[in-house]
Amino acid sequence: MSNGETSRFVRLHIDLVVEITDTGQLSAAALDHLDGDPTLPEEERAQSRVTVREDPAEALAHLLDPVHLVTTVPGAELAQASWSSEEMTDYDPDAEWDAAEWGLADEAVDADEADEADETAAAGDAAGAGAVGPHRTR
Repeated sequence: MSNGETSRFVRLHIDLVVEITDTGQLSAAALDHLDGDPTLPEEERAQSRVTVREDPAEALAHLLDPVHLVTTVPGAELAQASWSSEEMTDYDPDAEWDAAEWGLADEAVDADEADEADETAAAGDAAGAGAVGPHRTR
């Protein structure tokens, strides 16, 4: 916030691309998860069982729960969550990562500028001592 105040609420954006290596194993795990959920109404369970058998993305969505990402973090309480999954028929795992494709181009530029400033400062501090600049994995 530009007025110097900070918010108690933080929106955390997480995008994952998961390679499904065994659809049978994934579907079986999702079915076990559905069958073991005592809070799931029987009609919804039956519909979900059909869905996870037909769609690996849905099976994965039934197994991954972002709520569990926050429940063990000290000093944080989940206020709201939503998530979805979709098959990516046009994904190329060998293609170079493109921040613009993920809607992160502006953030990546800001991070690159910060890294350049850090590298310049580190180079000045090291004065040729062989220092390595910061490394960021995307």
